[in-house]
Amino acid sequence: KPKAAKAKKPVKAKGKKDPNQPKKPATAFFIFLEEFRQTYKKDHPDVKGVAAIGKAGGDMWKSLSDKEKEPYHAKAAKRKADYDKDLEAYNKKKEEEEDGSAGESEVKSKSAGNDDDEEVCFL
Repeated sequence: KPKAAKAKKPVKAKGKKDPNQPKKPATAFFIFLEEFRQTYKKDHPDVKGVAAIGKAGGDMWKSLSDKEKEPYHAKAAKRKADYDKDLEAYNKKKEEEEDGSAGESEVKSKSAGNDDDEEVCFL
């Protein structure tokens, strides 16, 4: 039996990302991995593969106890708090820019498009 063709879902167009928007913070694991990479490269200078370092880091992370992971979770929480503060400031600034540009366009359209206040004299 031939298979029936499935209807494809339309692909949503991605909007362009604002380069001024703050970057999301690293998780506890990635903070651990940042430190782990440095020590791993010192201990194993011949290993160049990213996958090998990532696998070793993942295995090491799994072997850590919750108590050993606490400093990384604390650093992640601090970065998250800083990110939230930066994002709030970014959104506030973005709203102000949108409100300011909307106000300017209203003034321009009022002065350019409305001739109701001016008297017109035809001779």
